[in-house]
Amino acid sequence: MSEENQDYQQQLEKLESGEIDKIEVKPESFMAFQTAYMNFDHRKRVIGSATEGGVITYVYDRHDKQKTS
Repeated sequence: MSEENQDYQQQLEKLESGEIDKIEVKPESFMAFQTAYMNFDHRKRVIGSATEGGVITYVYDRHDKQKTS
């Protein structure tokens, strides 16, 4: 695994834990991010939205985890 892929793996783990709020991926880094994303167990909870210029911002969907009794 390349260093850039490893960095995105760590960022995805931090995103899941709540340590960071978002990951911003520039077009030139997308393939490295995609590799880490596809290997991430909870990728269905990672939601991306693109902005003009091709930057994609990913956030972690915690909606179901915040249910109250």
